[in-house]
Amino acid sequence: MRIGDLPHVLEVQAQAYGEVMLESEATLASRLTLSPSTCWVAVDAQAPEHEACVAGYLFTHPWHLAAPPPLDTVLHTLPEAPDCWYVHDMALAPRTRGAGVADRLYAAALTAAQALGLSASALVAVQRSQGFWARFGYAAVLDVSPQIAAKLAGYGNGAVFMTRTL
Repeated sequence: MRIGDLPHVLEVQAQAYGEVMLESEATLASRLTLSPSTCWVAVDAQAPEHEACVAGYLFTHPWHLAAPPPLDTVLHTLPEAPDCWYVHDMALAPRTRGAGVADRLYAAALTAAQALGLSASALVAVQRSQGFWARFGYAAVLDVSPQIAAKLAGYGNGAVFMTRTL
């Protein structure tokens, strides 16, 4: 992903989430700026000329397993000693769902994360997406700390903290 992709990423985000769960361009740019090797876009070469060619995106970055960042928060630095690969957000343009785009995005980012030497991954599943993330090996953490529970509240009803071993 490149900074120039962000306007198209924001279009995909709006298509995927509607009015809820939208994050600012500054929030997403901060993740891309801090960890460009772990943020990806899928390009749809078959997209009609009037539509963006970004078919989906995936923002990830090194982080601390026990401290997911709050939703829609600009990050200024990454931790000095990260212990996990944090999967911040994946969204697909509706026209590409079911075409394997999510699998390819995740595989590319996973390879980059493994090159960082991290042994765990974490994410916050929103909008009943636990089953989707379970396909990639994530499991819900049922007994979260009060700090994680407080952050989950900011992600909306039904947000679930999930982890996996890399």
